Amino acid sequence: MNSFIILCLLLGVGHLVRMKFKLMQKLYLPSSVIAGIIGLIILQTAHYSGINIPASFTAGWSKIPSLLINVVFACLFLGMKLPKMTTLWKRAGTQLCYGQIVAWGQYVVGIGLVLFFLGKFFHLPDMFGGILPVGFEGGHGTAAGMGPVFVERGWAAGKDFALASATMGIMGAIIVGMILINWAVRRGYVAKVSKPSPFPEDDAIAVIPVGHRPPAGKLTVSSDAIETFTLHIIFVGLAIFIGIVIKFGLVQFESIIPFLSKNNLLSSFPLFPLCMMGGLLIQWLEDRYDKYNLIDYGITMRIQNSALDFLVVAAIATIKLDIIMSGIVPLLILVAAGILWNVFCVLFLARRVFKEAWFERAIAEMGQSMGVTATGLLLLRVVDPDYETPAADAFACKQILHEPFMGGGLWTSMAIPLLAVYGGLPVFFIAVSAIVVWLIVVFFMKKASWG
Repeated sequence: MNSFIILCLLLGVGHLVRMKFKLMQKLYLPSSVIAGIIGLIILQTAHYSGINIPASFTAGWSKIPSLLINVVFACLFLGMKLPKMTTLWKRAGTQLCYGQIVAWGQYVVGIGLVLFFLGKFFHLPDMFGGILPVGFEGGHGTAAGMGPVFVERGWAAGKDFALASATMGIMGAIIVGMILINWAVRRGYVAKVSKPSPFPEDDAIAVIPVGHRPPAGKLTVSSDAIETFTLHIIFVGLAIFIGIVIKFGLVQFESIIPFLSKNNLLSSFPLFPLCMMGGLLIQWLEDRYDKYNLIDYGITMRIQNSALDFLVVAAIATIKLDIIMSGIVPLLILVAAGILWNVFCVLFLARRVFKEAWFERAIAEMGQSMGVTATGLLLLRVVDPDYETPAADAFACKQILHEPFMGGGLWTSMAIPLLAVYGGLPVFFIAVSAIVVWLIVVFFMKKASWG
């Protein structure tokens, strides 16, 4: 109980700092990230000063991220009406292609740097190249969720580096994104604004104006029988249970295949992407057989976002700073290279992929691929405040197709075990091949005059 109270206090202080300090507002850092950094500073200061913090104050913090990430991913599709694949492809085909190229490129950049430069000079494992996409495209949740995989593969420090990568990524997305936005406005590449508009004060301090506050969700059942929130927790639990069943099946299948068993390729696969598949299955069943529409998207998002807030605080606060400092130079090089890759995609690739609103679409993608979806939408709002271009719709539809595979999805979860078993070179070539395939798809889509 003490550790839960401390986490709540940290979150409260983090949000207060977010509201009161202009720098935090300009960086647009989530309160949970600020709270985690504050917790990290306090714990590290106490450690190096010889101050004894009672163990009960941080009990379970190291286990919280790997538990709550299952909740986060189980909620991804719950309550979301699943559109037809053909509809999604028509609305977001080119956006998906571009997003996939950006995501796969992070693997090419990260693994390539480690293979051909950083690994030789700093004696790093090939898995070090995976912390760039895990931290950037995946974010804090994925970085924390991959912690057990790094441990099983003999490189526990991977979690700490990936969390540091995620923190640097989200800060870089805002800083570099705003620089690019100002450049694009001066060059006339942005259609709907003549100059970047500052965020409204209410938006900057993350307070929704009283007259514009949306409902948190809709009650779908009477509390006389069961509380709506409780019912949704049950659905989340069922999704996680399905994920556990899938994981059990994978482990049993692995045991009868000597090659898989030898390398633990399936047993080391993390649980959270399978929870996402469980949520997807429940939503598919709900769409077809639940005439009462019991699952509400708004309620599900409240569960997901609450879990993510506590996950991020605990994950960042428990980073082992001495490990980060031991590899700070290659980490900074890797992060800088990742930022340059995203800038290259915005400045060079985007205008060749998109037929219209190329900058708006690209800046949203940059924000998401270096931070979280909210970061992408934040940057998009600066250049398209009323969502008048096709960028917002294409970006939202693209996420439905993109997230099951990248940014914490199936490929993200497979990449680290593959790096551990086969080394960087095969994974590097897989990533390069994926980029080539998506570029070919873009070429034929443009020939067919799509999106």
